[in-house]
Amino acid sequence: MVTLNLREDCSGRVASNFRRGMTDKRFLELEITAWLHSEERKRQLAGEVYYDGDQAVLHRERIALDDEGKPTVLHHLPNNRLVDNQYSKMVDQKTNYSFGRPFSFDAENKAYAEALATVLGARFRRTLRNVGEGAWIGGKAWLYPYYEGGELAFKRFPADEVLPFWADADHTILDAAIHVYVVQEYDETEQCKDVVKVEVMHGGGVDSFVREDDGTLTPDPDGYTGDYIMETDTATGEVRGYNWERIPLVCFKASHHELPLLSRIKCLQDAYNSVLSNFANQMEEDIHTTILVIKNYDGEDLGKFRRNLATYGAVKVRSYEGSDGGVDTLTLEVNSENYKALLALLKDAIIENARGYDAKDDRMSGNPNQMNIQSMYSDIDLDANGIEMEFQASMEELLWFVNKHLANTGKGNFDGAEVKIIFDRDVLINESETITNCKNSVGILSDETIIKMHPWVTDPEQELERIKREKEEAAADPYRAAFEANRGGGNNPPQDGGTPPVTGGEDDGQTE
Repeated sequence: MVTLNLREDCSGRVASNFRRGMTDKRFLELEITAWLHSEERKRQLAGEVYYDGDQAVLHRERIALDDEGKPTVLHHLPNNRLVDNQYSKMVDQKTNYSFGRPFSFDAENKAYAEALATVLGARFRRTLRNVGEGAWIGGKAWLYPYYEGGELAFKRFPADEVLPFWADADHTILDAAIHVYVVQEYDETEQCKDVVKVEVMHGGGVDSFVREDDGTLTPDPDGYTGDYIMETDTATGEVRGYNWERIPLVCFKASHHELPLLSRIKCLQDAYNSVLSNFANQMEEDIHTTILVIKNYDGEDLGKFRRNLATYGAVKVRSYEGSDGGVDTLTLEVNSENYKALLALLKDAIIENARGYDAKDDRMSGNPNQMNIQSMYSDIDLDANGIEMEFQASMEELLWFVNKHLANTGKGNFDGAEVKIIFDRDVLINESETITNCKNSVGILSDETIIKMHPWVTDPEQELERIKREKEEAAADPYRAAFEANRGGGNNPPQDGGTPPVTGGEDDGQTE
C-alpha cells in the first residue's frame, strides 16, 4: 500500500472519493491519466520535438477552393516545408552560456571542496549541463541520486517523465513523485511494442508498476520495489535496505514559472518557417512569374479559373463582340527584399523574446569595447541570473544527499559547512582591455582578486600556488632574484658598472 501526503490542491478534489473508499492505487491511476493529457506536459513535449526539428511547418499543405467552394489540397504545386531552427539555436546558446564551462566550489573548508570535486567530477558536470538544457526545453528537469557499484551517481529525468506531488505552493518541498517512462519489449508473438513503466517514489521507498492500455496499474514483475539503498554485509551476506530522509529527486527549474523556452517564441518560430517556405514556393512557381492572357478563345467559368491558372498559367478572356484576338503576357515579379525584411524582423523578435544575443550584431564590428559587448549580452544575462539562482538553490538541496554520502562512507562530516556553487559564464570579452584593467588594479586589489579576474586563468588556486612557488625559487637563487628585481623595477643601476638593463618604456616600475 502506497501512502502519500496529498497536495493541498488535490486533497479537496478527491476528499469525497476517499470517503467512498478510493485506494491510493486508484488515485495514482487517475492522476497519471490526467497528467499525461495535461497542457503542461503537451508544452514540455512540444519543446522536445521542436528542438529536434519536428515543427508545425512540416505538416502544412497547399490549399485552394474547388468548383464547389470547398478547400482542397493542391498536390501539384510546390510545397516547401523549410525549418530554420532558431529555437534550438537559442536553447544551445543559453545552455552553453551558463553551463558550458565547468562550475567551481567556493568553500572555506578546503577538505570539503576536494571531497565535492571527487563526487561531483567531470561526469556530473556533463550531466548538469544536460540538466540545464532540459530545463530550457521543458521548463524544468530532474536529478535522481542513486548508488551504482557502491558509488553515488546521478541520473537525469526530463520534465515530461516526472509527475511531482508538491507540499507547498512554491514547489520547493516534494512529498512524492511518479516517474513515467516508455520501454520497448517483445511480446509472445515476437512483436515489439511500447510498455509504459511507472515508478512511484515516496517516503517508504519505490514501487514499480506497468500501466495498461486502460490506464490501470499492475505490479511490474521486472521492476524494483523496495528501499532506495540496498547494502550487502560482506561478512554475513545479509542484505539490508535503507531509505533517504528526503525524496531522492531534485528539481532544477529554468525559472519559478517552470515554463519551457518554446512558450515564448513558438508563434514567431512558426511564422519564420512559414515565410521562408512561402518564399521558396514563390521562386519555384514559374506559372506565377509569367501568365498568358488568351483573348477571344473559348470562355472561362469562375469555378475552374483558379485551378486552370495554377495548372496551366493561363487566363482566357473575351472582348466585346470578340473583335480582338491574340495572346498577351502578365509578368509578376517576386520582391525578395520584402521577404528578407520580414525574415530579419522575425529573427530579431525570436532573439529578443528568447533573451539571447546575436553574435553578428553590428556592435561587434571592428574592435568592440567591453561596454558594447556587455550591452549585447544584457538580455541573456537576465535569464542567466534567474536560472543560476534556481540552480544554486537546487544544488544546495542536492548537496544534502552528497553530504550524507560523504558521512556514511567515512569521508567526513560536512553538515553545516558553507559552500557556494559558482557558474562560470561563457562570455566573449576584450582580453587586452581586461588585462590592462588587471594591471592597473595592482596595489589596489589583492593578488587573489586580480588573478580570479584575469582572462587567462582557469584555476585561481593553482595559479596562486605557481606564483608562490616561483617566488620561493627566486628567493633561493640570488642571481635569479636580482634578475627578477631588475626586470620588475627597470630603473636600478647595475652594481658592477655594466650595461643597464633594457626597460619597457611606460610600463617601467609596474609589477606584472
